[in-house]
Amino acid sequence: MESCPSVKNILLLDSEGGRIAVKYYSDDWPTNNAKEAFEKSIFTKTQKTNARTEAEIAMLENNVIVYKFAQDLHFFVTGGDDENELILSTVLQGFFDAVGLLLRGTVDKKEALENLDLIMLCLDEIIDGGIILETDANVIAGKVASHSVDSGAPLSEQTISQALATAREHLTRSLLSG
Repeated sequence: MESCPSVKNILLLDSEGGRIAVKYYSDDWPTNNAKEAFEKSIFTKTQKTNARTEAEIAMLENNVIVYKFAQDLHFFVTGGDDENELILSTVLQGFFDAVGLLLRGTVDKKEALENLDLIMLCLDEIIDGGIILETDANVIAGKVASHSVDSGAPLSEQTISQALATAREHLTRSLLSG
């Protein structure tokens, strides 16, 4: 019996290999040290490549890794060595495009850290327990946006980044009108 396609992890690293957002769905890396060592090895193996326009594929430790870079962010999707690269690539592209939509086209480390809550929700909408739920970036971004609170909501119901954005808007308005 064929099993459904699965993902072992999704990683979003910065240009130095540091974590931005990571989710592991496999017990292949039981400890945090093992996870960090895998992230370091995957970053070292791929950092000299130019995966800016199209996704690239690599094999590492019996895993298929599909990856793509944007500005100072490195996106990775890992599957077992028997996984279909096209399916992993579709997951990667869905994640990459959804992040682009959620960050309104400014896909860089600063913007990603300021909207980390949206990126983590994005990961939850794409994969659940390693099973692929959604790969359409518009659907993913729409679901994540529906979870976020609008700026008219009380500050207690907003995330920190949303509250700061609201405060920034209010300050700008008061300075311009004052």
